[in-house]
Amino acid sequence: MILYRTVKKQAEAEQIIEKSRFIAHVCPVETREEADEFISRIRAEHKDATHNVPAMVIGDKSQIQWASDDGEPQGTSGAPIVQMLVKEGITNLAIVVTRYFGGIKLGTGGLVRAYTGSAKLGLEAAEICSVKEMAGLTVRMDYTFLGKIQNLEKEGIFTIEDVKYEECVTADLLTDVENADKVKELISGATAGRAAITGEKNILAKC
Repeated sequence: MILYRTVKKQAEAEQIIEKSRFIAHVCPVETREEADEFISRIRAEHKDATHNVPAMVIGDKSQIQWASDDGEPQGTSGAPIVQMLVKEGITNLAIVVTRYFGGIKLGTGGLVRAYTGSAKLGLEAAEICSVKEMAGLTVRMDYTFLGKIQNLEKEGIFTIEDVKYEECVTADLLTDVENADKVKELISGATAGRAAITGEKNILAKC
């Protein structure tokens, strides 16, 4: 089940509108503190900019919503970005849109379009993804069975996230919660019951 949408990675995108340079900086975050730290860093890096407009939405229900116009006319920059994020169902991220003024005023509507359009370009660069609740299974087995587990992965019901090579092989698998029992059955069948499930937990995963 998809819980919410967010971004995969930190990224930036740039466009020129009426000679003004707009740079959107996007970063996935989990807490208000992480968002504040990111915003402070971007402001420091672009301290010579005309405006550094920050916005954040955090929480699986978008519980934290905050923005600033940073000197632009009220309601023309930060707030529209937050409204766009909430409308699109995108959360757990911080955005700073940096503007270097080019000498041509855009007007109220033009500012809203410029800031939200720049934010959308940043989102595309950061790659929007879904966050799902997944089942994580840890499987311990003899080396002779690893090839069979890797062949099972090709069926698409689970993915192998990590493999540790020690006295035995330990593999971390990820699958949809509803498929966990089926994966256990497949592994048991492929290894004649000789593979052991040594760990099982539900985790949030981006996909």
